[in-house]
Amino acid sequence: MTETTAVNSPVAPAVNPGKTLGIVGLVLSILQFNVVSLVISIIALVKSKKAGMGNGFAIGGIIISILSIIGGIILIVVVVGAAAALSAQCAEVGPGIWELDNGLTVTCP
Repeated sequence: MTETTAVNSPVAPAVNPGKTLGIVGLVLSILQFNVVSLVISIIALVKSKKAGMGNGFAIGGIIISILSIIGGIILIVVVVGAAAALSAQCAEVGPGIWELDNGLTVTCP
């Protein structure tokens, strides 16, 4: 009789099911597709967590997307506030080009 010995073959590493989506979410967040990126990154993170793995790309995409969304909201508030202040100033002084007390020049329609 011949004796056979088991050969230790390397075990294939486990595949992270959310890695590709995590990368896509991170790239989209860098390109400022914030809402789409946030959704894709969350889906990627959930897929990875279900497989018992982490996903740094998805976490990065989520963080960048949230920060960009917050920054966009702040920018909108500032622009709307400045437009309201300018509109109020024009309503006060009337149409024309005016130099204000603080040295700013305002052109009102």
